[in-house]
Amino acid sequence: MALEAVVPDAMNARAIEVLNAGIPGYPYGTPLDVAFPVGTFVRELLDLPAVAGAVQSLVGPNPNIDHHAVHVRPPRGGEAQNMHGDAILDTRVEAFDVQLMYYPKDVTLEQGGTLSVPGTHLRKINQTGIGRYQNLAGQTRLTCPAGTVVFLHHGIWHGGRRNDSDVPRYMFKIRFNPTVRQLRLWNTDDIDDPQVIKELTASFGWTSANEGRLELVNRAKLWRVLTGDHEFDIDYYLTREQLRPQFVAPGASDVRLGSNRSAGGWNF
Repeated sequence: MALEAVVPDAMNARAIEVLNAGIPGYPYGTPLDVAFPVGTFVRELLDLPAVAGAVQSLVGPNPNIDHHAVHVRPPRGGEAQNMHGDAILDTRVEAFDVQLMYYPKDVTLEQGGTLSVPGTHLRKINQTGIGRYQNLAGQTRLTCPAGTVVFLHHGIWHGGRRNDSDVPRYMFKIRFNPTVRQLRLWNTDDIDDPQVIKELTASFGWTSANEGRLELVNRAKLWRVLTGDHEFDIDYYLTREQLRPQFVAPGASDVRLGSNRSAGGWNF
């Protein structure tokens, strides 16, 4: 999700000085209010209505700061990163982290920008396990005006591109850990709109027909977490996967799993 040019020009101008000076680090799991108290530049950024609303909708109140970093690509410098997912393989289904990326200056195609592959956030990988892939169908390269703030699921496949321009490229990143269940944190007035299903069934260039079915299952799992609707499904795929009948059929009570049956029977 990209909020284009939501940061005022005056703040963008101040940001360059702040980012060049560096932003102090904090231990993993530091509460947001401790890491970035009122009066700091980062807190001013996070308190902008559009940015604050996005954080509330995605991770809820009082998130922790996982980590943050200032990334500056010098003019005519830097190699393209391998495609990767941040941190280790994350097996969680019931929660996810959110990453904010702030660009205080224009990002042009010549400056490289951040490459990402939409829809990959639910295809779990371990860090650079996909590093050998340099281009995937459906990938995008971020170009944006100054003051743009982008929010990403922590699992998205991405990589910074090299800067082939004559000016430095700036980006400031924060990763948020939720401290509450991510259950209906956003305005859900239109949650039953047909457009919701249309979005949940969108396809991407990197998925084949069969791979696309797996993505529908992954999305249905996440949507159940986000909405609390444990019956939600897309084309019955998830329901079928979770079928675990517990009743024993009449006349089947003599079955002894693990035993040898008579000729023509089972041998488990």
